[in-house]
Amino acid sequence: MIRKLAFAVFVGALAASTAAFAVDTTPTKGAPDLSAVRSAIKAKEFKAAITDLNGMIDAGVQHADVYNLLGFSLRKSGDQKTALTYYRKALDFDPGHKGALEYQGELYVEMGEIAKARGNLANLVKLCPQGCEEREDLEKALAAAPAN
Repeated sequence: MIRKLAFAVFVGALAASTAAFAVDTTPTKGAPDLSAVRSAIKAKEFKAAITDLNGMIDAGVQHADVYNLLGFSLRKSGDQKTALTYYRKALDFDPGHKGALEYQGELYVEMGEIAKARGNLANLVKLCPQGCEEREDLEKALAAAPAN
């Protein structure tokens, strides 16, 4: 019981600590203008961000940043299963998308799938051998994860 409570406190702290990072992710090449979406996310208006991002997808916009931010917004809204789908889609478009690797890794930590999160971290280590914000953030999430 104490372990479950500690895990719940950890997940809540992780969710609170990563909410602003989506707006800090550097846009990748060819990304559409996502400034309104990033503002909504920064204001924790995840449902508005989801609506805007789905509208872009419905209009034919297909870009890793769109799918990554949709995954992030869904995760922050509590829909982990669908969030995972969109992180995978972002990584299908750009396997080296640092933001998607970080956020998917954080989702794996929230789900208790630490080995998968470490796999994402290994990819970030390859992409950022000298370090980067995404790598550091996922390292912090893993370090804060309760021991399994």
